Amino acid sequence: MNEHYIDALKALAEPNRLRLLWLLIQVNQRITIAEAMDVTGDTQYNASRNLKTLYKAKLLTQEKQGKWVYYTLMPQFEPHLEKLVESVRSLPQENFIDIMSRCKKRLSMRVNGECMVGPNSEEWLDKTS
Repeated sequence: MNEHYIDALKALAEPNRLRLLWLLIQVNQRITIAEAMDVTGDTQYNASRNLKTLYKAKLLTQEKQGKWVYYTLMPQFEPHLEKLVESVRSLPQENFIDIMSRCKKRLSMRVNGECMVGPNSEEWLDKTS
């Protein structure tokens, strides 16, 4: 039995993972653990674990580039996962206004599309204060 759908549903049962997936769907960009930490306010351990859980559930891809691992929404070809992603995409945006605002600020710190600063940097703290 293909248990990808069970893994995906379990992954999305946790609110922070659901927020992360919604965010990745909406911004349509890749994100690092450091960026996820700043956007969600999670610890390194939790941000890393949440992204890896979504990756293992076949909802994200990961690519190492330099010192960063970038996570991106995985293109879905299995109907049940495609419908699950569409369901998350259709969640009301008003429930995610704060996280979207933080994400846009954090992604604006990139240089040529690349993450250049670690989590909780002075530059990030200045942007959010």
